Amino acid sequence: MFGSLKQVTCIVGVSLSLALAGCQSTTPDQNLSYWTPQSQVAKDFVSYVNEVTDPKSEKFIPKEDRIAVFDMDGTLVGETYPSYFDWVMFTHKVLRDPNYKAPAYMKKFANQLEEGWKNGKLPKDAEKIHAKYSFESFKGMTIDEVQAYAREFMKTDAKGFNNLKRGDAYFRPMISLVKYLEKKDFTIYIVSGTERNIVRVLLENVLDVPSDRIIGSDGVIKATGQGNKDGLDYVYQPDDKLIYTGELITKNVKMNKVPIIAREIGKVPVLSFGNSSGDLSMSQYITNNKKYESRAYILLGDDSQREHGSEAKVQKLKKYCEDHGFYTISMKDDFATVYGDDVTLQK
Repeated sequence: MFGSLKQVTCIVGVSLSLALAGCQSTTPDQNLSYWTPQSQVAKDFVSYVNEVTDPKSEKFIPKEDRIAVFDMDGTLVGETYPSYFDWVMFTHKVLRDPNYKAPAYMKKFANQLEEGWKNGKLPKDAEKIHAKYSFESFKGMTIDEVQAYAREFMKTDAKGFNNLKRGDAYFRPMISLVKYLEKKDFTIYIVSGTERNIVRVLLENVLDVPSDRIIGSDGVIKATGQGNKDGLDYVYQPDDKLIYTGELITKNVKMNKVPIIAREIGKVPVLSFGNSSGDLSMSQYITNNKKYESRAYILLGDDSQREHGSEAKVQKLKKYCEDHGFYTISMKDDFATVYGDDVTLQK
């Protein structure tokens, strides 16, 4: 059903996690790897972190309040091969997996979604419909089965790139930034629109973020023997397993991220990292932190040479960030590499 996994690293035969530690370019203050030496935003970020972690500084933030939240797709992981990992996995399952018999309405939408990637015009309400149908496609599957499916899909080629598998499509500079913050005693949360258990799989061999700090979209999960009984009326049995019911609870994007952060973290973070309009509410919530100097960063997909980005397409987002006091990171100017120098675009 899927192809075999081929590791794509800058050291032949070494895992991605080791490559992230070993193939590093000259970067600001040697604190961040894979950033350009001239990156002003990286230098400024290092200065900020040094200041808020200095007990003698007026801007000192105690360790228990050093919380940073990261979006995943387009912020830590590529989303242009040719779309979000979970969107492409959904269309694969619906249209090409012989073991899944999708209903006609779901196939129609999946075809429209793929056509939208090609012509740049997604179906109306694509985000909402995908979220609903995606969880419907998981119906009857256990958490382990959904994660195993995602692991297999990670082994497939990242379309539009040479020498890149979907499971290796991480932005190396951003992974370096996460690791740098961890060394500075920041607590990291991933706040993604992708289904929570799939996010755990995508990041399990790259970041040391515990599974309970991974927040994603959620669907209803019940015991196999529960049927239509409410959880208050059923006792989990020795032979029970947890399965997806096919019902969506929340798509964790845009404004939905804010109450979910408040509920699951219980504190207002001091750092936020995103890449799109889906992260602007989260960014504003973080910068509203009245207790500490907080910052929101938006990664601009403006690199058309190493990624399928466009300077023109991010101008509106860049202007919004400027108007609201959010910091921007230019993939084109601030990243010394994106996926590694051996990865090139298919043109």
